[in-house]
Amino acid sequence: MQKIKSLMTRQGLKSPPESLSDLGAIENLRVPGKEEFRELREQPSDPQAEQELINSIEQVYFSADSFDIVKYELEELERVTSLQTGLQLAAVICTNGRRHLNIAKEGFTQASLGLLANQRKRQLLIGLLKSLRTIKTLQRTDVRLSEMLEEEDYPGAIQLCLECQNAASTFKHYSCISELNSKLQDTLEQIEEQLDVALSKICKNFDINHYTKVQQAYRLLGKTQTAMDQLHMHFTQAIHNTVFQVVLGYVELCACNTDTKFQKLQYKDLCTHVIPDSYIPCLADLCKALWEVMLSYYRTMEWHEKHDGADTAAAAEGSNIMGTEETNFDRGYIKKKLEHGLTRIWQDVQLKVKTYLLGTDLSIFKYDDFIFVLDIISRLMQVGEEFCGSKSEVLQESIRKQSVNYFKNYHRTRLDELRMFLENETWELCPVKSNFSILQLHEFKFLEQSRSPSVSPSKQPVSTSSKSVTLFEQYCSGGNPFEIQANHKDEETEDVLASNGYESDEQEKSAYQEYDSDSDVPEELKRDYVDEQTGDAPVKSVSRETLKSRKKSDYSLNKVNAPILTNTTLNVIRLVGKYMQMMNILKPIAFDVIHFMSQLFDYYLYAIYTFFGRNDSLESTGLGLSSSRLRTTLNRIQESLIDLEVSADPAATLTAAEERREKVPSPHLSHLVVLTAGDTLYGLAERVVATESLVFLAEQFEFLQPHLDAVMPAVKKPFLQQFYSQTVSTASELRKPIYWIVAGKAIDYEQMLLLMANVKWDVKEIMSQHNIYVDALLKEFEQFNRRLNEVSKRVRIPLPVSNILWEHCIRLANRTIVEGYANVKKCSNEGRALMQLDFQQFLMKLEKLTDIRPIPDKEFVETYIKAYYLTENDMERWIKEHREYSTKQLTNLVNVCLGSHINKKARQKLLAAIDDLDRPRR
Repeated sequence: MQKIKSLMTRQGLKSPPESLSDLGAIENLRVPGKEEFRELREQPSDPQAEQELINSIEQVYFSADSFDIVKYELEELERVTSLQTGLQLAAVICTNGRRHLNIAKEGFTQASLGLLANQRKRQLLIGLLKSLRTIKTLQRTDVRLSEMLEEEDYPGAIQLCLECQNAASTFKHYSCISELNSKLQDTLEQIEEQLDVALSKICKNFDINHYTKVQQAYRLLGKTQTAMDQLHMHFTQAIHNTVFQVVLGYVELCACNTDTKFQKLQYKDLCTHVIPDSYIPCLADLCKALWEVMLSYYRTMEWHEKHDGADTAAAAEGSNIMGTEETNFDRGYIKKKLEHGLTRIWQDVQLKVKTYLLGTDLSIFKYDDFIFVLDIISRLMQVGEEFCGSKSEVLQESIRKQSVNYFKNYHRTRLDELRMFLENETWELCPVKSNFSILQLHEFKFLEQSRSPSVSPSKQPVSTSSKSVTLFEQYCSGGNPFEIQANHKDEETEDVLASNGYESDEQEKSAYQEYDSDSDVPEELKRDYVDEQTGDAPVKSVSRETLKSRKKSDYSLNKVNAPILTNTTLNVIRLVGKYMQMMNILKPIAFDVIHFMSQLFDYYLYAIYTFFGRNDSLESTGLGLSSSRLRTTLNRIQESLIDLEVSADPAATLTAAEERREKVPSPHLSHLVVLTAGDTLYGLAERVVATESLVFLAEQFEFLQPHLDAVMPAVKKPFLQQFYSQTVSTASELRKPIYWIVAGKAIDYEQMLLLMANVKWDVKEIMSQHNIYVDALLKEFEQFNRRLNEVSKRVRIPLPVSNILWEHCIRLANRTIVEGYANVKKCSNEGRALMQLDFQQFLMKLEKLTDIRPIPDKEFVETYIKAYYLTENDMERWIKEHREYSTKQLTNLVNVCLGSHINKKARQKLLAAIDDLDRPRR
């Protein structure tokens, strides 16, 4: 029993019952029958099997004879019986266990597992319901997408579409989803097309919110680089469409034939149909529209500088290194693309404006209109420089061609007008205030506005707050820099010379305002001359009679500082101002403008010389009245500018004809100007006004030299320096030859020679009374002084002019005295003393009439008188040293001395020396 218990314990069973009474449920063990043993015996024997069977017999059976086999087997049987009992017990235990398991199964397991199965089905059904709801939502996305696109919520639309695509890929096992997925892809493509259209709108009117949405949308699509490529394409297209539509609008508006299909024309051909009246408004609108495009690009770059920098910093803070590198690559591409696009866009703008500029001949335009065109282009070039640092070579070259063409025609017309002014000028004083300045003329207002002479008037800042900002910064929030130009033009077209260009105050009123009120007279009749092309009216001159009728206390013509100028002078000055406006606005033609400007001065100077200073007899005096520099200047002007031919030669070459077209006929003095009347000192008033107006004009050129030098190209500056050193500075030198003519006629020098010829010079005693010719000469000077005072009542005679006149008269008188002494045939020592007495008397009385000190040519007379006393050797040396005397005067001196202290041999020697001096003169 212990073995059975032990066995059951090893098998994990409960202990067997203590008595057999508990084994009622155990089945009886079956013992094999005889038949079965028989079958076993009848089976064929297998020696090996038998051997194995024998080997399996326990060794105890082969032990000693004393071994009790029956006992051993019974013992063994007892164990079997015990095992049988244990097995029966195990069977009972198993039966009880199965019964308990059935109870558990029915009471707990089936109910719980059923609940779990039902929960699982519920979860599956819930998931299915969610899927169905998602599918239903996907089916309704079209409406929402349409609403988002209408609201221009492109990022939201793309985000929704991408989410729908993601959801569709999740439910692709549903057959209804495959069609929806295809539709979503089409919708996404449609959104991308609308996004491209939205991107194109940025080119003309940048809106930061709109552009932010567009960029977010492209970023969701992963196409930021593609968006930048598309953006530049749209800007290029926007420039083309903008200029074409602007020009087309003006062409169609002004077209007489409405059937013309202008829309089919190329832009270049379309520009040729713009009529002159529409040219400037069209150009202004063209620049306004192009400004909007460039401003949009500028603001686009600003947006990327701000947002891309912020995004890059945010990406750098993240842990996704690959994402940061990709973001930096996109930002770098966008930055380079935008920077490269600056030059491309500006080049497109230049080419479009160039085509427009060259499509019309601007030479027929009025000056103010052409200046306005230049001002617009100058402002546009300023925009280009601020936009991309460009020097706008394309625009400069195109406007330079138009400007040179225009300016040649304009200058030729102005020269012809100047000739007409000069030929009709009566050289009367144009009264102006003593503080008159050319800066009061509106043509020179730009000099006051600009801090530097190289700054264009159009480039002046609108307010002090905008001095340090660019045009893009100034107009970024609104406005247009080309709107200001229209206002600027209106201001400058106002003719400030309508009130004669003079500013008056309470203390000093113009003669015009006080005595010449003509408010009831039409404006057209108030003007002496109106330029048909420019519409400008020159300053009116006041007639001599009108001035005489006015009170001297109201307007004094003898003001010390009042400048002397004429209508023609003002006209030239105003032209210079206009030329400088054009030059400052368009510096590439600065040399051409300054060259033409110099021709205005050249022609004015040549006219003054021709009218009042040309006298071939002057050069024969040997006084050097015209310096070599002045003669060179006059010859240059005559050769380069003056057309001396009466009519064109039909056989002349084309080059000669071109050169002749650039020349101007020599002007002729008006027949109203009388220069032969002695009582007016041979037109001294007119000569003073003409000459001093030239000097005044030269002073204005000197004042403008720094401004001209600032814009003149470096390689051309020698021309400007030569113009000032050889031409402008010679203006005052014309005083000598012009006033010499007056001085030569104001005193009767011939009468003095006749009176001197009647004097006996070979007297034997020293005289105490001077000769009458001295008194006659002094009377001539007194009369000259009176006439000079009379002239000064009409025209202020500047001190330099007065000094030159007196110097000329005294010099001519002294030389006439020497000439009179040289006509003496016989002369004694007492006669020479009489000559000294006469001359000293003349000097003493003359010094009371004039303040000139020393008296000009005083030594010329005294030296000649004293030479009479020289010995032979001293006189020979004296002759060689004093070449200022004529051959006749030297010869007469030798002849008069013959017999007194010079013999014939010495006479021959001295005459030979004089002849040697005379040879170079021949």
